[in-house]
Amino acid sequence: MSQPIDPTQSLERLEGQRWPEPREDATSLVRAVHELRRRPVGHLRPDELARLITQDVGLPWLLPLAVRILRDTAPSQVAGGWYDDDLLYAVVTRKTQVWEQFPELARELKATVETLVGLSRYVREEAAAFCAAITGMAALDTK
Repeated sequence: MSQPIDPTQSLERLEGQRWPEPREDATSLVRAVHELRRRPVGHLRPDELARLITQDVGLPWLLPLAVRILRDTAPSQVAGGWYDDDLLYAVVTRKTQVWEQFPELARELKATVETLVGLSRYVREEAAAFCAAITGMAALDTK
């Protein structure tokens, strides 16, 4: 992303697009996503970021925030502290085409993921697949 993200702005403001109210019979997920899009992105908790990211909502603004959180908390994970597997899973399971739009961010995330130890099996497998895909992207960049 070429410009800094204003954490006081909502996704609605950043995208310049207000979604209509969800239908009365909308699922709780749809309602939550609509509500989260109206909150300042800097106030979103990791679990809320994960919810939006897994729905591919606001990726140009949310992926940089998520990668920063993951990068900043990685040292405590390596030291045996808590780590947000849900946010990590949400981020590393985005399609390769998404990461091709943000190659520097992808490389930063790959470097962070490679420092992590003792991940649960389901996250470890997805993280390894992400790293392999990013390595393949890097090889394409050097051609």
